[in-house]
Amino acid sequence: MKHRILTACISALAATAAWAAQEARFDTFPTYDGDDLELKVDAAGTHFTLWSPEAQAARVYLYNTDRNSAPFDTLDMARGDRGTWRASVPGQLYGKFYTFSILHDGIWLDETPGVWAKAVGTNGKRAAIIDLAATNPEGWGADRGPALDNITDAVIYEMHHRDMSMHPSSGIVRKGKFLALTEQGTKSPQGETTGIDHLKELGVTHVHILPSYDYNSVDEANLPANTYNWGYDPQNYNAPEGSYSTDPADPAARISEMKRMIKALHDAGIGVVMDVVYNHTAENDGSNFSLTAPGYYYRHNPDGSYSDASGCGNETASDRKQMSDFIVNSVKYWAKEYHIDGFRFDLMAIHDIETMNRVAAELKKINPSIFVYGEGWTAGSSPLDAERRALKENVARMEGVAVFSDDIRDAVKGHYSNAADRGFATGKPGNEETVKIGIVGSTAHPQVDYSKGNNSRFAYASSPAQIINYVSCHDDLMLTDKLAASMPGSTPEQRKRAARLAQTIVFTSQGTPFLWSGEEIFRDKKGVHNSYKSPDSINAIDWNLKHENRAQFDYYRELIALRKAHPAFRMTDAAEIARNIVFDKVEQPNLISYSILNHANGDEWSEIKLIFNGSDEAAAVKVPRGNWTVIARDGELKAAGLGTSCGGNLEVAPVSALILAR
Repeated sequence: MKHRILTACISALAATAAWAAQEARFDTFPTYDGDDLELKVDAAGTHFTLWSPEAQAARVYLYNTDRNSAPFDTLDMARGDRGTWRASVPGQLYGKFYTFSILHDGIWLDETPGVWAKAVGTNGKRAAIIDLAATNPEGWGADRGPALDNITDAVIYEMHHRDMSMHPSSGIVRKGKFLALTEQGTKSPQGETTGIDHLKELGVTHVHILPSYDYNSVDEANLPANTYNWGYDPQNYNAPEGSYSTDPADPAARISEMKRMIKALHDAGIGVVMDVVYNHTAENDGSNFSLTAPGYYYRHNPDGSYSDASGCGNETASDRKQMSDFIVNSVKYWAKEYHIDGFRFDLMAIHDIETMNRVAAELKKINPSIFVYGEGWTAGSSPLDAERRALKENVARMEGVAVFSDDIRDAVKGHYSNAADRGFATGKPGNEETVKIGIVGSTAHPQVDYSKGNNSRFAYASSPAQIINYVSCHDDLMLTDKLAASMPGSTPEQRKRAARLAQTIVFTSQGTPFLWSGEEIFRDKKGVHNSYKSPDSINAIDWNLKHENRAQFDYYRELIALRKAHPAFRMTDAAEIARNIVFDKVEQPNLISYSILNHANGDEWSEIKLIFNGSDEAAAVKVPRGNWTVIARDGELKAAGLGTSCGGNLEVAPVSALILAR
């Protein structure tokens, strides 16, 4: 027995030593930053370049079709500079397909389209040779997204392609497709606007669309099966997903149709944020990364197994130069070729701070209005040292990058992991100081005691531009379902009222507001907290609800209009927030009262008084005497005003906001 244990220990030590030696070799690899990875077509012909420093040999297979055919030619690649392999053929092979294969440790690995495929066929197994310029819609050269002075001017609406259009009530013809958002004039059975016209009516500035690159889980050859997935299982990072196109077998269709969608949104004054998932891949040994440079692109445990900070089986190694360059050059490609206006990084803290700073800086060179934000956490432990991670706590070291505020999220509605837990907006006392952390955009403020914060114990943001405020997103229970779970016995009207208060706190706080699609019409997902592969019956927006909950929609629309009209809610400097926001001394639980003073950020109003009552009892408050315009009261809100008040002793209705301005 002892002998077997000793043998196992020796084997484990040997494996650890062998892997440590391999990782040391990775650090010596030459890297390549040329713009010709992996395909370039010019007057001289078609040229292939593959980065694979440890390959013993490499080949290109050429095909006439995207699947179910033998290659019509095989090209042996020659070793090039800086870890590359190259092959060329005369003629422009437009309309053809290709794959790579490398010889590694004496074995020819499976074929792969490579990591830089910009056009692919069905299910992304073969890369395509197309003329990208031919995919540009009419007027593409003049296409621009909305101009922003600062990210805090944005109102972000998170959505999934299928959710917006699949329900029979959407009135949209090309359901579940990129082109769904190009259809104008679509209406619900009751005559309410849907689709892109709904977005315009609501007033959002940007749509954050769940992953649109080519992902792994949906069989594009069997679309009638109507398989649903969020798309957080990346396959080809630089080509659009085929199931959202009208013809996945046509590599140009998915590209041109995505561009048409983006242009339609831009024409409507709406920017497009792309959800990107560079932190892990759908497969491990079978991924495009592993099939071109085995081991290099990932972090590993000491024994050589994949580390898994993503919770999805692996994590990429952004701290290695070629992977860092890949991330930076990939977002630059999407910004240039597709005119993307912003990027949301999934599990951003798996990436290193240096890479995220490079991402933000390079994108700003392309478009000054572009912005970057992400999840400032991981889903598990990582070999990357915490001080190097793009964590929420490190955001002050990442100029031009924002993180989601779990502080305001959990304090307002209750903790995300406990469905029954309530928050400030649903009557639970003790969250007031954490809500105040959200109100000041997680910046330092003399009246906010971070030692009492639920999630954060210090002011981690150096600017409100580094904070995304939200109470709900695609992950976990959406707000409507959270309210149903945490308010047993409540009526729909009571839950709608709590939703209004929750979103009023979010949209009047410093930072950038973020809204999950359909909450403005009080849709739910039938209590499903992780609907990543749930059917359309769970995920699709029922547009009949817009008529049924029209008052809720109008409240959200007015709330967005209020924020957009008044820069006091959109300050850009931490010192400005500390100077202009003054909290009133309040003894009652579930009550917050504060003022935004001094024509903050150039606002026409000299003072805005905001009082939030999360209790189910009315609250008595004192407001300075004067000529006030009532903006919100007792569950109603109008950006232009509901009436007037002289101040003095006022009552704040249960579960509501009282907003006054002068």
